[in-house]
Amino acid sequence: MDLTQKSQKEKTDNAKKMMLWFGIISLVMAFAGWTSAYIVSSSREDWLADFDLPTAFFWSTLIIIISSITYFLAVHSAKKDKASQASAFLWFTLALGISFIVLQFQGFSQLIGAGYYFTGATSNITMSYIFLIAVVHIVHVVAGIISLLVVIFNQMKGKYSASEVVGMEIGATFWHFLDLLWVYLILFFYLYR
Repeated sequence: MDLTQKSQKEKTDNAKKMMLWFGIISLVMAFAGWTSAYIVSSSREDWLADFDLPTAFFWSTLIIIISSITYFLAVHSAKKDKASQASAFLWFTLALGISFIVLQFQGFSQLIGAGYYFTGATSNITMSYIFLIAVVHIVHVVAGIISLLVVIFNQMKGKYSASEVVGMEIGATFWHFLDLLWVYLILFFYLYR
């Protein structure tokens, strides 16, 4: 069936999915630019190559991976018309998303405790990049949490079922992207010094 024969709902759903992918591609380009700038800047004389990433960043990585699994399980449950199970997984995902942000701020505290600052007389370009990239990722996780809250609200209203999960799938796709993005970033910071 070609696009002109599809129902209005299918056209709307496809448009929403396409907009999400345009957004994701834009974010990939932005973070690729920042990590490229990080690589280019590493040739500077004042580049800090000998530092340890905060342990809280690694714990937050585990948390966001688990949250991606719980979001996947929520969609899976909704597709099987297990509404209460889907709701439980969504709430658990929300708790994990908030935990991720808390752990990120603990990581920033660990960096500051080690004498690294985003800006100022005692800052350096290496840590400025790490702070910047991590904070921009957190901003997007906050957007993901807002999206998740919309999904939870719609789930509580009974909007999702085995035959209607597009909104939840779109939210999950964005969440999984944020998960993969953070895994990439933490590996990048860990491996590239």
